[in-house]
Parts: sequence; structure tokens; C-alpha cells
Amino acid sequence: MAIRRVRCIAMKILLMCWRDSTHPQGGGSERYLERVGEYLAAQGHEVIYRTAKHTGVARRSRRDGVRYERAGGKFGVYLAAPLSIWRNRPDVVVDTQNGIPFFARLFTRTPVVLLTHHCHKEQWPVAGPVIGRLGWFLESRVAPRVYRGARYVTVSEASKGDLVALGVREGDIEIVENGVDPVPQEVPTLPDDHRVHLVTLSRLVPHKRIEEAIDAVAQIDGAVLDVVGSGWWEDELREYAAPYGDTVVFHGHVSEPYKHALLERAAVHLLPSRKEGWGIAVIEAAQHGVPTVAYASAGGVADSIRDGETGRLVYPGEDFGEAVGETVGRREAMAPAARAWAARFSWEATGRKFAQVIAAVLSS
Repeated sequence: MAIRRVRCIAMKILLMCWRDSTHPQGGGSERYLERVGEYLAAQGHEVIYRTAKHTGVARRSRRDGVRYERAGGKFGVYLAAPLSIWRNRPDVVVDTQNGIPFFARLFTRTPVVLLTHHCHKEQWPVAGPVIGRLGWFLESRVAPRVYRGARYVTVSEASKGDLVALGVREGDIEIVENGVDPVPQEVPTLPDDHRVHLVTLSRLVPHKRIEEAIDAVAQIDGAVLDVVGSGWWEDELREYAAPYGDTVVFHGHVSEPYKHALLERAAVHLLPSRKEGWGIAVIEAAQHGVPTVAYASAGGVADSIRDGETGRLVYPGEDFGEAVGETVGRREAMAPAARAWAARFSWEATGRKFAQVIAAVLSS
């Protein structure tokens, strides 16, 4: 990603997130923060990305101008957070709330920006009754009190509405939409097998509801579903898909060029997720003129999809599989609008707007 550098006063910026994109469960929200960090580093700032340690990665590394520090696991990463703040002494902290924040505001007088992609009310039950109730209590009751008056950043109008419903003041929330990586210059051409290819690009976890994508492909004669991504729910999904035979293909993690090759071949991108802050995969598919079918109730997809133009939103009472079938028939008609929509987004624009939020916080 080529980033134009502008003159600015150099700062030390600490980004806090429970995972990064090298983590097996890393996804779009981690990529968002990394791209913001890369933009800030390119502007001359010292950027540290604090995250969890996981197998096969160094505790400290540097990538695209950003210094990565890793410590702690699923829960320990939160306990280690205060030490990182005290040791690095940043000028500003970006605290990411993936369910719960790091509560950085309790450990420093340094200005803190809270980044949250979406609320997790629908996802907490997967963690079990005890952790689920505790997590939602921390997210919905404790965090809004700790961060009262702080600057929030989120990625869509839907997510902003969810925060306001939790008691966050509307004026404290800034929307900084996702960008998208450019399509690689060299994308392989996949052989034409004369089948209708549908694709889902997602972490394989319960709230993504990939089972509904599997059910949808069974309703279309001669169709095949390409499942791109991995996650701890993969074994359950493979078992669920077993009766469908070769109509469901699990690709796991793939290279960027091959991912885009799969998107290019697809007729429709399926995103039956229960909740999305935005849905980077929606825009990645749109780069290839591929429309997305998603549930309107999922939140941010109502912003990333222009219903009837770049994809299809499924409303209560409608059948997801039927909506997919209808959209397959409209793929070519929707393709120009989808490509034009995707062209509006870039990580440079995201980074520039995020930098403006930080500057405003420091000057207030």
C-alpha cells in the first residue's frame, strides 16, 4: 500500500488489540488497526501494536513501520496491558474493544481513543453462561462508564447506533470506515468447471453462521460453495457439510492472489453472519463486481452493501437461500455498481481520517 507522507509532529502511538493478523483467529478488525498503524508510521510517528502472543511468532517484530509487542494469551494479554502503557509512555493510546476493551483509561492520564467495530451482545453466549454474562456486563455497563467523555471510533452508522443505545453520547463517536487492499497485480485464472461458484470469506466461528451458506448452495442446481478461511468451528462445519459432498469446498487460509482468484470466479459472496461492524469481505468481493447477500439485521452490512445495487440485504420473513438464488441471476447487472462502490474505499483515506481524530483528541 503506497502511502503519501505529510508533515506532522511525531508522536508515540500505542495501539492495543487482543490479536493481530498473524493470529490464527485474526480477521478484518485486526487488519483495520494494522493498516491504520501503517499509515501513522508512514507519517513519521512511532507506532507500537500491543497484542497477544501465539505459537510461532516472535515476542517482538517489525512490519511495515509498526513495532509489534506480544505478551499474554487469550486473557493474559489484558493483564499485561498496564505494563505496556507504563513502559512505552505513549502520547496517545488506541484501545480496541473486541467485546471488552483493555480499560487503558484506568491506567493512564494519556489521551485514549476507543476503537470498537461492533457490539458483541449476540456473540457473548458462545463463550458460555458465566463468561458470556460477565463479558456483556463489562461491555454494556462498565466500559461506557469508564470511557464516558472519551473519543470513540467505529466503522458504520449501525455500530454507532449500538453504542448510543449503550449510553455513549452520539457526539463522542466518530465513524471511520474500513478501507480495502488493492487487488494484487497478478491474480491466477482458475479453470472453468462450468459450475456456479458461490464464495464465503470468513473466520469459521459460530456467529458467522456458515451453515446457512452451506444450506443455500444446496438450493441451486450445479452450484458449489468455496469456503475461504479457518477457525475453531471448522470441524463442526466440515461435519455439517459432509452430506453435500463436493458441493462444499474448504480452502482454509489462502494467499492474497488465490483469494482474489476465488472471488473473481464467484457469482455471489455469501455473508450470513449474525453481526458485522462493516464487513471488509463485502468490499473485497465488490472489487470483482461480485455482489454480497447478507442479513440486514447484522448491523454494519447495511452500510457496506447498497441494497439492490451492490448486493442484497435479507430482511425478517425472507429466505436467505432464495435471496442468493435471485442475486445469482442479477450478478452481471450488479457488477458495475459493485466495482464503482468498492473504488470509493482505501486504507489511506481510513488512516488519514483516523489521524485527524487523534489530532483532535490531543488538541482538545
